[in-house]
Amino acid sequence: RIGTAALAVQVVGSNWPKPHYTLLVTGLCRFQILQLLKEKPYPVAEVEQLDRLEQFTNQHKSEEELGELSEQFYKYAVQLVEMLDMSVPAVAKLRRLLDNLPREALPDILTSIIRTSNQEKLQILDAVRLEERFKMTIPLLVRQIEGLKLLQKTRKPKQDDDKRVVAIRPNRRINHIPSTTEDEEEEEDHDDVVMLEKKIRTSSMSEQALKVCLKEIKRLKKMPQSMPEYALTRNYLELMVELPWNKSTKDRLEIRAARILLDNDHYAMEKLKKRVLEYLAVRQLKNNLKGPILCFVGPPGVGKTSVGRSIAKTLGREFHRIALGGVCDQSDIRGHRRTYVGSMPGRIINGLKTVGVNNPVFLLDEVDKLGKSLQGDPAAALLEVLDPEQNHSFTDHYLNVAFDLSQVLFIATANTTATIPPALLDRMEIIQVPGYTQEEKIEIAHRHLIPKQLEQHGLTPQQIQIPQVTTLDIITRYTREAGVRSLDRKLGAICRAVAVKVAEGQHKETKPDRAEVGEGEDCKEHVTEDAKPESISDTADLALPPEMPILIDFHALKDILGPPMYETEVSERLSQPGVAIGLAWTPLGGEIMFVEASRMDGEGQLTLTGQLGDVMKESAHLAISWLRSNAKRYQLTNASGSFDLLDNTDIHLHFPAGAVTKDGPSAGVTIVTCLASLFSGRLVCSDVAMTGEITLRGLVLPVGGIKDKVLAAHRAGLKRIIIPRRNEKDLEEIAMNVRQDLTFVMASCLDEVLNAAFDGGFAVKPRVERLNSKL
Repeated sequence: RIGTAALAVQVVGSNWPKPHYTLLVTGLCRFQILQLLKEKPYPVAEVEQLDRLEQFTNQHKSEEELGELSEQFYKYAVQLVEMLDMSVPAVAKLRRLLDNLPREALPDILTSIIRTSNQEKLQILDAVRLEERFKMTIPLLVRQIEGLKLLQKTRKPKQDDDKRVVAIRPNRRINHIPSTTEDEEEEEDHDDVVMLEKKIRTSSMSEQALKVCLKEIKRLKKMPQSMPEYALTRNYLELMVELPWNKSTKDRLEIRAARILLDNDHYAMEKLKKRVLEYLAVRQLKNNLKGPILCFVGPPGVGKTSVGRSIAKTLGREFHRIALGGVCDQSDIRGHRRTYVGSMPGRIINGLKTVGVNNPVFLLDEVDKLGKSLQGDPAAALLEVLDPEQNHSFTDHYLNVAFDLSQVLFIATANTTATIPPALLDRMEIIQVPGYTQEEKIEIAHRHLIPKQLEQHGLTPQQIQIPQVTTLDIITRYTREAGVRSLDRKLGAICRAVAVKVAEGQHKETKPDRAEVGEGEDCKEHVTEDAKPESISDTADLALPPEMPILIDFHALKDILGPPMYETEVSERLSQPGVAIGLAWTPLGGEIMFVEASRMDGEGQLTLTGQLGDVMKESAHLAISWLRSNAKRYQLTNASGSFDLLDNTDIHLHFPAGAVTKDGPSAGVTIVTCLASLFSGRLVCSDVAMTGEITLRGLVLPVGGIKDKVLAAHRAGLKRIIIPRRNEKDLEEIAMNVRQDLTFVMASCLDEVLNAAFDGGFAVKPRVERLNSKL
């Protein structure tokens, strides 16, 4: 509760960008708080002055009592100041203060100058009695003096070493021996600038860049080191020297070796591998080929990023990844101008400096998730980087000279092209990376994922066995994805559970006595012959270690991963009329989608639920209009037997998973089939899924995402798929084994769709009776 009273002499500061002020104050005296009167808006207290009461009226008495202490303090203070460089104005002023100021004021002044902790300063402030203050300050002075002596002792050998170095260097002036550390630093900096100039002249930078660098080095020589621009210019020149203007790696152009390497690293992905091999073949024929600009588009977890790293490994090039997700400042791409404080080059130039060559593989990850803000549009800044006709002279704002990016192989990754600006999309070669089929996932798991997880968890194939049937169960019952990330996590959970069993077994094996161990070795052969791979879920004696290898079966899966998360509920959901299965495309891959319909007495209203977009709502209105116009033809009636399907009847269409937004025209044929099932009372086949856009004339128009939709139907266990006839060409992208498991029905009109969706067809009713009644 002891503080210092002070008088504010000057206030400097501003309120922008945030309030910050600097106070210049003059100390008056110490005081003690007696009572706090109020705290807001600022504290007010009743205080008592503790020192400087009579302004040294009892000066003679205090000098007699404290003579020895003050003399001792003064002696140490003078010794400390004389150890410093007297040529410095502040040190000379301090020496004069020691002689002019009264001795009572010296402890406070010197405590604020020498190196002390905040706690020690507060202790000096709390010491009201002068005698106590002298006694507390003298040890601090002695400590500072000892520290300076030790520092001077450690500096002497360095100076001797410097003298020896000076004596044997022919290019230095031997008669000039540096006497102070400041002179040494200046000379070292001068040598650094000379070395920097030499590096600039010997570097292989372009003529324009060399001209700029030589101009900057001349400015640097004339510039004092204390200027802030000195460090900025030096950093700029060092960056220019470090950039790989003509340094490149030699490509490995053996196509056969590249094909083997790509096949070993990644299963499937035939389009990607074919494009890389094409690039290699053209590079063999033409050396100065510009680097292609590829964009891998596909759902998460299919290996877009890892295949970029694999391509760099195949070509023998350096690899650098630039994450663009959430970047909303164009300076991240182009850099800042050097006029700004804290300016630095963009990520492209920084990446080139990191890899040290001018022909690396740059992976621009998540290019579809670029942001946009007041600092500019980074997608627009990428236009120059990703344009083969412009990037040979890419100009970063920080460098302000052109740099050649034409030899860089740019690979962008995205989950969807919908959010990529059209101008940027036009500059890239789009390669679709679809989701994996179940067979491909099984192969990937046993070739790559399981060995990786075993290595990460310290297990061996002799300790755990995961058969392909178990892997298929994990894929179908515990994951529902286009990639393999969830599958990898589930395999990791299995390995952790087995690691616990193995560790417990090893702990229990170390407990038997050595005599028992010897007996056990005699009968070990008989045990291994009769032993079978044991499931982790078997209710065996837990006191015994598990027999190896541990076999992971369905029961073990249930114990480790819990009950299955996904069930094949297709046949159950189609046990009543008014339900049909559609196919939808999402950025995460294809999905099957159920459409449910019900009717009730009402006023002829159509209700749509399930977070539908405008296009999907229009498809539903199209479907009901087509069915109403063809109701007599198909003998479809409402509950009262009228061919006007909405006469005193309300229809409710629902698309389950109501939390997910849905839109697009491809659900048209599914809605028609669902409503036809509702009004005819017939069940739609449980193994049929469909997709296609409809018109009022009953035509079926082509839609997109056929491959992802077919893979989703295959994953769900469906057998027949109805697609528009004009989408037949898209089936060539689907693997042959998937096509063999499925039956495709090509439909050009809704009659063909309805005939294929119902058992026995959905034939048009003959009008013979009505004609006979008119005669």
